[in-house]
Amino acid sequence: MLIVDDQTVVREGLILLLELLPGLEVVGSAGDGESAVDLVGELRPDVVLMDLRMPRVDGVEATRRIKAEHPEVEIVVLTTYADDESIFAALRAGARGYLTKDAGGEEIARAVETVRSGSSLLDPAVQRRLVEAVAAGERPPQRGGLPDGLTRREAEVLALIAQGRSNAEIAEDLFITEATVKTHINNLFAKAGLRDRAQAVTYAFRHGLAT
Repeated sequence: MLIVDDQTVVREGLILLLELLPGLEVVGSAGDGESAVDLVGELRPDVVLMDLRMPRVDGVEATRRIKAEHPEVEIVVLTTYADDESIFAALRAGARGYLTKDAGGEEIARAVETVRSGSSLLDPAVQRRLVEAVAAGERPPQRGGLPDGLTRREAEVLALIAQGRSNAEIAEDLFITEATVKTHINNLFAKAGLRDRAQAVTYAFRHGLAT
Protein backbone atom coordinates (compact mmCIF):
# COMPACT_ATOMS: atom_id res chain seq x y z
CA MET A 1 0.00 0.00 0.00
CA LEU A 2 1.15 3.54 -0.80
CA ILE A 3 0.14 6.44 1.48
CA VAL A 4 -0.31 9.88 -0.08
CA ASP A 5 -0.80 12.99 2.07
CA ASP A 6 0.85 16.40 1.99
CA GLN A 7 1.06 16.66 5.79
CA THR A 8 4.14 14.89 7.10
CA VAL A 9 2.69 14.25 10.56
CA VAL A 10 -0.45 12.64 9.03
CA ARG A 11 1.61 10.55 6.63
CA GLU A 12 3.95 9.28 9.34
CA GLY A 13 1.05 8.65 11.73
CA LEU A 14 -0.77 6.56 9.14
CA ILE A 15 2.34 4.51 8.42
CA LEU A 16 2.80 3.74 12.14
CA LEU A 17 -0.88 2.93 12.58
CA LEU A 18 -1.37 0.75 9.52
CA GLU A 19 1.83 -1.25 9.85
CA LEU A 20 0.51 -2.54 13.18
CA LEU A 21 -2.53 -4.08 11.49
CA PRO A 22 -2.41 -7.61 10.03
CA GLY A 23 -2.57 -7.96 6.26
CA LEU A 24 -1.31 -4.44 5.53
CA GLU A 25 2.14 -3.56 4.26
CA VAL A 26 3.10 0.06 3.55
CA VAL A 27 5.60 0.08 0.69
CA GLY A 28 6.04 3.85 0.51
CA SER A 29 4.58 7.32 0.91
CA ALA A 30 4.27 10.54 -1.09
CA GLY A 31 3.58 14.17 -0.22
CA ASP A 32 1.77 15.17 -3.42
CA GLY A 33 -0.07 13.67 -6.36
CA GLU A 34 2.76 13.94 -8.84
CA SER A 35 5.12 11.98 -6.61
CA ALA A 36 2.34 9.46 -6.01
CA VAL A 37 1.95 8.76 -9.73
CA ASP A 38 5.72 8.24 -10.08
CA LEU A 39 5.90 5.96 -7.02
CA VAL A 40 3.01 3.78 -8.18
CA GLY A 41 4.97 3.04 -11.35
CA GLU A 42 8.10 2.30 -9.32
CA LEU A 43 6.69 0.39 -6.32
CA ARG A 44 3.54 -1.17 -7.86
CA PRO A 45 1.34 -1.11 -4.72
CA ASP A 46 -2.04 -2.85 -4.92
CA VAL A 47 -3.82 0.00 -3.09
CA VAL A 48 -3.17 3.73 -2.72
CA LEU A 49 -4.53 5.64 0.28
CA MET A 50 -5.06 9.07 -1.28
CA ASP A 51 -5.58 12.53 0.19
CA LEU A 52 -7.44 15.01 -2.04
CA ARG A 53 -6.17 18.54 -1.38
CA MET A 54 -2.44 18.60 -2.13
CA PRO A 55 0.04 20.89 -3.92
CA ARG A 56 1.31 20.37 -7.50
CA VAL A 57 -1.14 17.59 -8.44
CA ASP A 58 -4.24 17.04 -6.30
CA GLY A 59 -5.67 13.67 -5.32
CA VAL A 60 -8.40 13.61 -7.97
CA GLU A 61 -5.97 14.19 -10.83
CA ALA A 62 -3.48 11.73 -9.32
CA THR A 63 -6.23 9.12 -9.06
CA ARG A 64 -7.19 9.70 -12.70
CA ARG A 65 -3.58 9.31 -13.86
CA ILE A 66 -2.93 6.22 -11.76
CA LYS A 67 -6.08 4.47 -12.99
CA ALA A 68 -5.22 5.35 -16.60
CA GLU A 69 -1.66 4.03 -16.34
CA HIS A 70 -2.21 1.24 -13.80
CA PRO A 71 -5.88 0.17 -13.86
CA GLU A 72 -5.14 -2.76 -11.53
CA VAL A 73 -4.22 -0.37 -8.68
CA GLU A 74 -7.16 0.50 -6.42
CA ILE A 75 -7.61 3.92 -4.79
CA VAL A 76 -9.09 4.65 -1.36
CA VAL A 77 -9.60 8.34 -0.67
CA LEU A 78 -8.87 9.47 2.91
CA THR A 79 -9.72 13.14 3.35
CA THR A 80 -11.30 15.71 5.62
CA TYR A 81 -13.66 16.74 2.79
CA ALA A 82 -17.06 15.11 2.28
CA ASP A 83 -18.69 17.72 0.05
CA ASP A 84 -20.56 16.68 -3.09
CA GLU A 85 -17.94 18.06 -5.48
CA SER A 86 -15.08 16.15 -3.85
CA ILE A 87 -17.04 12.90 -3.60
CA PHE A 88 -18.25 12.88 -7.20
CA ALA A 89 -14.88 14.01 -8.59
CA ALA A 90 -13.02 11.24 -6.75
CA LEU A 91 -15.48 8.52 -7.77
CA ARG A 92 -15.50 9.69 -11.39
CA ALA A 93 -11.68 9.59 -11.37
CA GLY A 94 -11.79 5.93 -10.36
CA ALA A 95 -11.63 5.75 -6.55
CA ARG A 96 -13.38 2.69 -5.12
CA GLY A 97 -13.22 3.75 -1.48
CA TYR A 98 -13.94 7.09 0.21
CA LEU A 99 -13.28 7.68 3.92
CA THR A 100 -13.07 10.80 6.03
CA LYS A 101 -10.10 11.34 8.34
CA ASP A 102 -12.06 10.49 11.47
CA ALA A 103 -11.92 6.84 10.30
CA GLY A 104 -10.00 4.50 12.58
CA GLY A 105 -7.32 2.02 11.62
CA GLU A 106 -9.75 -0.90 11.43
CA GLU A 107 -12.06 1.06 9.11
CA ILE A 108 -9.15 1.88 6.82
CA ALA A 109 -8.04 -1.76 6.84
CA ARG A 110 -11.58 -2.88 5.99
CA ALA A 111 -11.74 -0.41 3.10
CA VAL A 112 -8.40 -1.63 1.75
CA GLU A 113 -9.52 -5.27 1.93
CA THR A 114 -12.85 -4.41 0.30
CA VAL A 115 -11.32 -2.66 -2.72
CA ARG A 116 -8.74 -5.44 -3.07
CA SER A 117 -11.66 -7.85 -3.52
CA GLY A 118 -13.08 -5.71 -6.34
CA SER A 119 -15.87 -4.06 -4.36
CA SER A 120 -16.30 -0.50 -3.13
CA LEU A 121 -16.61 0.96 0.35
CA LEU A 122 -17.88 4.41 1.19
CA ASP A 123 -18.01 6.06 4.60
CA PRO A 124 -21.71 5.96 5.68
CA ALA A 125 -21.87 9.76 5.76
CA VAL A 126 -20.34 9.91 2.28
CA GLN A 127 -22.80 7.36 0.90
CA ARG A 128 -25.67 9.36 2.41
CA ARG A 129 -24.40 12.53 0.74
CA LEU A 130 -24.03 10.68 -2.55
CA VAL A 131 -27.59 9.39 -2.43
CA GLU A 132 -28.98 12.78 -1.35
CA ALA A 133 -27.10 14.60 -4.09
CA VAL A 134 -28.30 12.24 -6.80
CA ALA A 135 -31.84 12.19 -5.43
CA ALA A 136 -31.94 15.99 -5.43
CA GLY A 137 -31.03 16.09 -9.11
CA GLU A 138 -33.15 15.09 -12.05
CA ARG A 139 -34.67 11.66 -11.72
CA PRO A 140 -36.50 11.07 -14.97
CA PRO A 141 -39.48 8.71 -14.69
CA GLN A 142 -38.92 5.44 -16.47
CA ARG A 143 -41.14 5.10 -19.53
CA GLY A 144 -41.27 2.52 -22.27
CA GLY A 145 -39.44 -0.23 -20.44
CA LEU A 146 -36.28 -0.48 -18.39
CA PRO A 147 -32.94 1.08 -19.41
CA ASP A 148 -30.13 -0.91 -21.02
CA GLY A 149 -32.28 -4.01 -21.43
CA LEU A 150 -32.59 -4.71 -17.69
CA THR A 151 -35.12 -7.33 -16.72
CA ARG A 152 -37.76 -6.65 -14.06
CA ARG A 153 -35.91 -8.86 -11.58
CA GLU A 154 -32.59 -7.10 -12.26
CA ALA A 155 -34.33 -3.77 -11.64
CA GLU A 156 -35.66 -5.10 -8.33
CA VAL A 157 -32.18 -6.17 -7.31
CA LEU A 158 -30.80 -2.76 -8.33
CA ALA A 159 -33.42 -0.96 -6.23
CA LEU A 160 -32.41 -2.99 -3.19
CA ILE A 161 -28.73 -2.24 -3.81
CA ALA A 162 -29.66 1.45 -3.79
CA GLN A 163 -31.22 0.90 -0.36
CA GLY A 164 -27.87 -0.40 0.90
CA ARG A 165 -29.00 -4.03 1.17
CA SER A 166 -26.38 -6.80 1.19
CA ASN A 167 -26.57 -9.79 -1.16
CA ALA A 168 -27.87 -11.96 1.68
CA GLU A 169 -30.58 -9.43 2.53
CA ILE A 170 -31.59 -9.11 -1.14
CA ALA A 171 -31.88 -12.88 -1.39
CA GLU A 172 -34.13 -12.95 1.69
CA ASP A 173 -36.29 -10.08 0.43
CA LEU A 174 -36.83 -11.64 -3.01
CA PHE A 175 -37.03 -15.27 -1.84
CA ILE A 176 -34.15 -16.36 -4.06
CA THR A 177 -30.70 -17.79 -3.37
CA GLU A 178 -27.66 -15.61 -2.80
CA ALA A 179 -26.04 -17.22 -5.85
CA THR A 180 -28.99 -16.06 -7.96
CA VAL A 181 -28.60 -12.56 -6.55
CA LYS A 182 -24.94 -12.53 -7.61
CA THR A 183 -25.94 -13.65 -11.11
CA HIS A 184 -28.49 -10.83 -11.39
CA ILE A 185 -25.90 -8.31 -10.15
CA ASN A 186 -23.29 -9.51 -12.64
CA ASN A 187 -25.84 -9.28 -15.47
CA LEU A 188 -27.12 -5.81 -14.60
CA PHE A 189 -23.60 -4.47 -14.04
CA ALA A 190 -22.59 -5.78 -17.49
CA LYS A 191 -25.68 -4.34 -19.20
CA ALA A 192 -25.43 -0.91 -17.54
CA GLY A 193 -21.62 -0.70 -17.67
CA LEU A 194 -21.33 -0.45 -13.89
CA ARG A 195 -18.11 -1.14 -12.00
CA ASP A 196 -19.31 -1.35 -8.40
CA ARG A 197 -22.19 -0.72 -5.99
CA ALA A 198 -21.41 2.99 -5.64
CA GLN A 199 -21.99 3.44 -9.38
CA ALA A 200 -25.10 1.24 -9.13
CA VAL A 201 -26.63 3.59 -6.54
CA THR A 202 -26.04 6.59 -8.79
CA TYR A 203 -27.44 4.73 -11.81
CA ALA A 204 -30.57 3.66 -9.92
CA PHE A 205 -31.42 7.19 -8.84
CA ARG A 206 -30.68 8.74 -12.22
CA HIS A 207 -33.02 6.30 -13.94
CA GLY A 208 -35.78 6.50 -11.35
CA LEU A 209 -35.28 2.90 -10.26
CA ALA A 210 -34.54 3.55 -6.57
CA THR A 211 -37.46 3.14 -4.21
